[in-house]
Amino acid sequence: MFAVVRTGGKQYRVAAGDKIAVEKLSGEAGDKVTLGDVLLAGDGGEIKDAAGVVVSAEIIAQAKSEKVIVFKKRRRHNYRRRNGHRQQMTLLRILAVGGEEKKAKKAAPKAAEAAAE
Repeated sequence: MFAVVRTGGKQYRVAAGDKIAVEKLSGEAGDKVTLGDVLLAGDGGEIKDAAGVVVSAEIIAQAKSEKVIVFKKRRRHNYRRRNGHRQQMTLLRILAVGGEEKKAKKAAPKAAEAAAE
């Protein structure tokens, strides 16, 4: 199953086991996060309803992206400025795509406990 999620103003197509680099998210390495803004979900070639689908991920590391050079120049004015910038980013490992399956698994043990009593 795959999903298209939006985070940090960008969209990513993710599936279980994928590793992606997104704009900085709060948290430490090893923390679990949920990406709730799911735009599209599907399984194979079929498109499914994205309502209720949650993508869970684990933070691998907090890092910086590659350096971008910012160069400013004004012709004939002896004006040149060179700056560099490295954007903060978070590396994520997608653990699971979906949410309805997890709810069904959580409900089943409670029903089994009620039947046992």
